[in-house]
Amino acid sequence: MSTLIDLATSLGPWSWVIAGVILMALETVIPGVYFLWFGVSAVAVGLLGFVFGDALSHPWQLVLFALISVATVIWIRNVANLQQVESEDKDLNQRSAQYLGRVVVVEDAITGGRGRVRVDDTLWLASGADAPKGARVRITGAHGIVFTVEPA
Repeated sequence: MSTLIDLATSLGPWSWVIAGVILMALETVIPGVYFLWFGVSAVAVGLLGFVFGDALSHPWQLVLFALISVATVIWIRNVANLQQVESEDKDLNQRSAQYLGRVVVVEDAITGGRGRVRVDDTLWLASGADAPKGARVRITGAHGIVFTVEPA
């Protein structure tokens, strides 16, 4: 362990730059968008080490790395939250909810409260009042993949 510390000390600010490049390379192998910002922080500390030289001791470099890392992660999370797109279609990812109110045709007769309805080119399970094949029903609810229907 002491040889690793001696190596990092002998490289000076280059050790931070190398560590930063390694962290950024890890981002390509282990996705998560955090290694990238830790890598950027390490490179920033390395650049500050070049600018300030020996005036920036190792403990202060570690403190700077921690502060810059936290700042970049918080900053990118805020930027990512600002860029979320609001959809006009609130049911975009709830396919069954998109069909509420639509009138469809019974494909397999609804008997005993269960049957199937045709929605476009797909058959869906349906529950509701008994209805013969070919009857028109209105979708009033959706519970998972089962539509609740009533006569149209």
